[in-house]
Amino acid sequence: MSAIPKHRRPRRRATRVLAVAAGLATVGAMAAALPAGAGQDHGDGKGGRSRTVDVQLLSFNDFHGNLQPPAGSSGQVTEKQADGTEKKIDAGGVEYLATSLRTARKAHPYSITAAAGDLIGASPLLSGLFHDEPTVEAMNKLGLDVTSVGNHEFDEGATELARMQNGGCHPKDGCFEQDGRGKGKKFEGADYPYLAANVTSEKTGKPILKPYWVWKHKGVKVGFIGVTLEGTPDIVSADGVKGLKFHDEIETVNKYAKILDKQGVKSIVTLIHEGGVPKSQTYNYDCDSPGAGDGISGPITTIAKGITPKVDALVTGHTHNAYVCTIPDPAGKPRMVTSASSYGKLYTDTTLTYDRKTKDIVRTSVPQSSPRAANHVVSREQAKAPDMTSLIGRWDKLAAPVASKPVGYISGDIPGRGAGVPESPLGDLISDAQLAHAKSLDPEADLALMNPGGIRSDIVFKASGSEGDGVVTYGEAFTVQPFSNTVNLVDLTGAQLVTGLKQQVSGSNEASPKILQVSEGLTYTLDMTKSGADRVVAGSIKLNGKAIDPAATYRVAMNSFLAGGGDGFAELGKGTRPVVGSDDLKAFNDYLSANSSADKPIAPPKADRITVVR
Repeated sequence: MSAIPKHRRPRRRATRVLAVAAGLATVGAMAAALPAGAGQDHGDGKGGRSRTVDVQLLSFNDFHGNLQPPAGSSGQVTEKQADGTEKKIDAGGVEYLATSLRTARKAHPYSITAAAGDLIGASPLLSGLFHDEPTVEAMNKLGLDVTSVGNHEFDEGATELARMQNGGCHPKDGCFEQDGRGKGKKFEGADYPYLAANVTSEKTGKPILKPYWVWKHKGVKVGFIGVTLEGTPDIVSADGVKGLKFHDEIETVNKYAKILDKQGVKSIVTLIHEGGVPKSQTYNYDCDSPGAGDGISGPITTIAKGITPKVDALVTGHTHNAYVCTIPDPAGKPRMVTSASSYGKLYTDTTLTYDRKTKDIVRTSVPQSSPRAANHVVSREQAKAPDMTSLIGRWDKLAAPVASKPVGYISGDIPGRGAGVPESPLGDLISDAQLAHAKSLDPEADLALMNPGGIRSDIVFKASGSEGDGVVTYGEAFTVQPFSNTVNLVDLTGAQLVTGLKQQVSGSNEASPKILQVSEGLTYTLDMTKSGADRVVAGSIKLNGKAIDPAATYRVAMNSFLAGGGDGFAELGKGTRPVVGSDDLKAFNDYLSANSSADKPIAPPKADRITVVR
């Protein structure tokens, strides 16, 4: 693996003319605190430059290869209205994201576009079928300057991530397009640097990619440090992180902040693929009510409070949530922490006021004064970016023969990723499909478990193309399950099964529970009024109406990720007598084909296997 990737092409936008998007909060206190002329470098009236200049930071996260507008609830954001009601807005799609970012940059001389990881991986078929080359190409075109890695950047391993950075055709699948001479067209790689400060090679001890990067324009310097969550090995397949070490986020950022400071770079932004859980799912709620950072919880709150005050703002991700919060740094000073949901549905516009004398970002003691930021909807009512439409059309033509193939029929929407509840109808359907596949391997198979993070979208009744309403295409199924996990079958004792279910809400999953989706016949009660493992009411766990016997052996199906103990389910990784079946997507498609037709479509499951007490 390459330690430090090389940029093959010069930066494309060093002198681009850009603009602050409308809608940023204006704060009188900040205006009063800054010298006259602060803002867009208007000059000092004597032919010189003003002391301060506003640098625009546009950011997003967790794009996951969603070049086309995501379907169903996965493609919606919730907006709080003036009267307190909530409104769902269709959003996302790279054609609209590119337009939004380009519009936001207009007439603004200092602008940076950054991301906080998971731009690729767990992608819909249009990108995933081609190992996410289309998404990297799209990010180049829309003007991304820099990104951190996320856990999904490691889905195909460090060598493939290096190819995303440096280019070259896929080692097995080759070149996907032809050049004008009929030869394979080489993939160019990312124009922007991937930053992985806390990911090192076990052999060399050095970062596998650049740890930091400095943006420079007309004497202004802003440093970026990129990290992913330390727990990446717990949520990525073992092959994806083989030979790598993932280090503490706070210690890593603080280390490189010192290095940047010694280099004279005083303005620093951290791009961190870890996030929080806001109190409200509306993207425009007040995260600082009643006090700074009171509207958010989760890992990022602890991390933000530990990162050195040398860092001026944190762009975060991973949890797919939307928030703009000010969380105090270790010195007690408010510091902006933002996240822009997922799938390109939002972008964040942050104003960083740069002081040319101190070379630092002006940060006042007043929350939301400086930096100041707001999330904006990537509306589908605006014009599409023509170059992105062309890009999608080009790759869609290559994918069409595979993507448009019908694999099943449904009678209504089947919510999955966007269900917003512990047990989703799509989770039930996938679990049933995996149990059916497991029974074809061993008729004694008893039940199936599915990790919620492996369900990447919804399946909607409305046609996505020309296939017709109610038709599930291969492309739609791929979007739901893009990981190529195998369906594994193992023996677990009843005691191990109960322990595994308790790990949904305890240990590493206590703060953010990961509720497993279960096949038909397995039922239990989840009491969310309790804490930790006690949330799973042990005596309620039954299989086909019969209580689980701790001493009995059960044949359990699950994907290879869970069978390896992923997502904090160490007990599930202790199964014995393993049998490896087909990949999970094939199992799902086979189930749809065998159990549905145009005349007899599958109805959305009731999602009544887990009783939730709140």
